[in-house]
Amino acid sequence: MTAVPDRYLGVWRRSLLATRDGLRDESSAVYWLQTPHLHADLRLPLPRPVPETVLEHCSVEQARALASQQGFAGLTRVDGDICQWHRVIDYQPPSERPDIGRMRFENANRLLEDGLDDSYHEVWERLPDSRGSTWGIWLQAADGSPRQGCLLLAGDYFLFAAERLVPLRPGEPLGDQLAAANPLQRLGLLAFELSFGRHLHGSTPWLITHSSLPGRAGQQLLKASYDLAGPDELPAKALSRLGLYAPNGGWARADDPLIPAQETSP
Repeated sequence: MTAVPDRYLGVWRRSLLATRDGLRDESSAVYWLQTPHLHADLRLPLPRPVPETVLEHCSVEQARALASQQGFAGLTRVDGDICQWHRVIDYQPPSERPDIGRMRFENANRLLEDGLDDSYHEVWERLPDSRGSTWGIWLQAADGSPRQGCLLLAGDYFLFAAERLVPLRPGEPLGDQLAAANPLQRLGLLAFELSFGRHLHGSTPWLITHSSLPGRAGQQLLKASYDLAGPDELPAKALSRLGLYAPNGGWARADDPLIPAQETSP
């Protein structure tokens, strides 16, 4: 798969979403980390929908509030001014509608995205400390289960994504699936981790600042001393146990995923 152009690399923060039906969002915490092939995207409504408790202690109402979160990870393809994000893993149930935008760089660090049907307009600002070493590792559960994830790094930032413990039923809103679930099932449905933060070049622990998991912000993803110029420098043992809900057999490195069969090219 062809690498995306270098000008896309880094972490982009969304400062505006405006839709044709009148929605205007300037407050959500939205971060998109782009590497040469892989991306991850985290979208959190602010203020946070639940108190900073742990997922296991969330009430039914809090669990339903978490269903408003969004995020995904996968492969990115750029063709001219058209960018397509192929969502391999997704916090929300898969959509049959491809995620494609028309892109225009207003300058090197400000990117405008418009829907091909003009249904939405987004403004993205690149975070200054996100240029530099940029890479991604795709992960697969080492025990052979179908769970996938990734660890992406761009400059001083990281974004870790890990698929939930149980798969979603396609075509049914996440909120509806939660409403029909028992407490253990709710935990499995919401245990999709998207954790974003900074590593400060190994001078401090890799501190999580935003996460899809309540209570995860303020915790560390990796210990201090990992200043990684490339993915091969991360020890297999550290990689294996990444995340709050690592697979029983741990994570293993995997080849980049295939584009989901249901998605079309631009």
